[in-house]
Amino acid sequence: MPETAKNGAANFLEKAQLLKIKRKALRAGVWFKALHRIDRVLVDLTISVTQGVRSVSLAKSLLSIVRKLEDVLEGKVVRAVREVGFPLARSLSAVAQAWGNADARAWALDGNFARYLALVRLNG
Repeated sequence: MPETAKNGAANFLEKAQLLKIKRKALRAGVWFKALHRIDRVLVDLTISVTQGVRSVSLAKSLLSIVRKLEDVLEGKVVRAVREVGFPLARSLSAVAQAWGNADARAWALDGNFARYLALVRLNG
């Protein structure tokens, strides 16, 4: 959610957000592996020059970089739960409901069930 600066202009990204994601990426050892030099320079320059990004085009570029880092920082299990576990849980829930199990509706949203399905798929 953009915050309004003193002059009334909206800030799309704050310096603190960029510093936080950069710190996480450096600690995880992915800052140099996941980003091209131009991406790192853009983030570093933005951090050093401004407190908040007001330009829509700069914000789009930075958000693309932030998404790339978030994808790399996301763990293998978390990604598997999102990409494999929940879709499997939804399909199993639909089948069980079609067979008359009304309680199976909750399976589609059960994070533990999705995690179990994802881990079984990863290890199987």
